[in-house]
Amino acid sequence: MERKYIAGQAHGIITRCGDVPVYTADSNLLAGLTGFQLTRGVLCAMRRPHLPSVKEACAGASRVAVLEGIADSTNVGAIFRSAAALGIDTVLLTPSCCDPLCRRAVRVSMGTIFQVPWARIGSEPSQWPQQGMKSLRKLGFKTVAMALNDNAVSIDDPQLMAEEKLAIVLGSEGNGLAPCTIADCDYTACIPMSHNVDSLNVAAASAVAFWQLRVR
Repeated sequence: MERKYIAGQAHGIITRCGDVPVYTADSNLLAGLTGFQLTRGVLCAMRRPHLPSVKEACAGASRVAVLEGIADSTNVGAIFRSAAALGIDTVLLTPSCCDPLCRRAVRVSMGTIFQVPWARIGSEPSQWPQQGMKSLRKLGFKTVAMALNDNAVSIDDPQLMAEEKLAIVLGSEGNGLAPCTIADCDYTACIPMSHNVDSLNVAAASAVAFWQLRVR
């Protein structure tokens, strides 16, 4: 960090970090080292936290989001922000999802990635959806696929909204959920649309789904 931040915006962090080393210099020296002038703020290196198991992450949860193959870090960050704001207890990511701790996902999430419990639902692509769905059912969750499907119910379906424990499954930006995932879910639901719009971006759709299907 630049030297000015030690007594400025980094002061509270440094105070709480004990004997963690801090490397600092004035902006002119940093610009000389890198070859260009850039507002850097404060950068830090951290050890990755130990991820809980699905069972541990879902302990006490009544609403979880399951992200299948969502590769865009902006979407992942935005979904975490909506999850934190709209009552989702846990986020589960399939093995093909973007890393939530990548810099852009953290930034877009406004730090909520560090507030909402999350876990990987499987370590290999072959473990989703069959084994992952089995784990969710064993934990007492009903599953709802958010998908455009002729058999889909509206997102405000009374039976769906009344489920005690619900896992909301969201698919990738391009192809949506895999057909086998949809077939394995207890419900398929969609958001009613107007003006011939067929769908929303997955991050926007997640916010609508989280709000509508929250615990009342």
